[in-house]
Amino acid sequence: MYSLLKISFAFTFLLLLVGCKSNISISYDLDEKGKEFQDYPTNIILLIGDGMGLTQISAAMYSNNNRLALAKFPVIGFHKSHAANELITDSAAGGTAIACGIKTNNGNIGTDENGIPTLSILEELDSMNFSTGMIVTSTIVHATPAAFAAHRARREMYEEIALDYLDANVDLLIGGGRQYFQNREMDDRDLVNEFENKGYVVMDQLYTTMNKIKWPLDKNLLYFTADKQPLTVSGGRDYLSFAVRQGVQYLEQKSNKGFFLLVEGSQIDWMNHANDGRGVVMETLDFDRAIWEAIQYANKKGNTLVLVTADHESGGMSIEAESRMNKLKYGFTTNGHTAAMIPVFAYGPGSNLFRGIYENTSIYHKMRTVLGLKERINPLSPNPSSE
Repeated sequence: MYSLLKISFAFTFLLLLVGCKSNISISYDLDEKGKEFQDYPTNIILLIGDGMGLTQISAAMYSNNNRLALAKFPVIGFHKSHAANELITDSAAGGTAIACGIKTNNGNIGTDENGIPTLSILEELDSMNFSTGMIVTSTIVHATPAAFAAHRARREMYEEIALDYLDANVDLLIGGGRQYFQNREMDDRDLVNEFENKGYVVMDQLYTTMNKIKWPLDKNLLYFTADKQPLTVSGGRDYLSFAVRQGVQYLEQKSNKGFFLLVEGSQIDWMNHANDGRGVVMETLDFDRAIWEAIQYANKKGNTLVLVTADHESGGMSIEAESRMNKLKYGFTTNGHTAAMIPVFAYGPGSNLFRGIYENTSIYHKMRTVLGLKERINPLSPNPSSE
């Protein structure tokens, strides 16, 4: 049995490598001639490049023949990323600000400063019969995705966050971290079995490669890309752009109200922490390929707002003297986070609202505005709103 697992894993790894090679080249040709968008979006695709600041974007562009999908975005703003208790935020507080529209303390997931659970945009839209999804390159219970579907005092409560997902009713979940759902330390519950009993189809990349998935329109989908953390791009991971391409079509067919999809390029941040400039570029380019899938979909449909931002910058990255196009020399000032303002890119209906400089919490409120949602009656509540 162990030998079969090794063979299966090796085959999956080879498929990933082949996919990586086949997806590197992008034409960046987008036919926008005569394109008209709706006044307001039906769908929102929010892409968060964890730790991705201006230098990370610049390094990726200058390492890719001076081209990025991000260059197609006509609207750019900046958000101020600070947490409630610190000028330098972590991903938990940064993710909660964007997801829930409130400043909170570092480490808090989906709660305010006092620990009171706060509904996220994803949870609100789910209660209004939008389809919802999260696709990440970390564990699915990591800080950023957790801020959209869980409510915990500490970001490290991964097994508790997995429990919260049982009640969140997210239609599509793709990421690593199966270990927090099965063979758990805090209890003997089998959350994979419980998700299946709730009507989910649960799959694992070890046994079913993503290109073999039969997307179940009559059920929700939980797809694990790793038992722990997914591979790096350099290690062969290449599912993000494909998952976005298929995911938007899946969510579109799941609801006639619209959909909300969160996509995170999680490991940009980890490469910043490691001060690995080449790794930063590879992860950012992988994320940019997912962005390309999103704006192609938005350009074709005309009813989808695409937003790209980060929760914070990390590494204090710089492009050093003697760098040349496609041959950069990198510098870093820290292996932690910084307080630099973060760019916000917007494409599609409602994008003009995202110009200017504003707090990270404003992203949440602007998303609600463009969707035409009413003001929340009770914004600090673990229960669905009455909208």
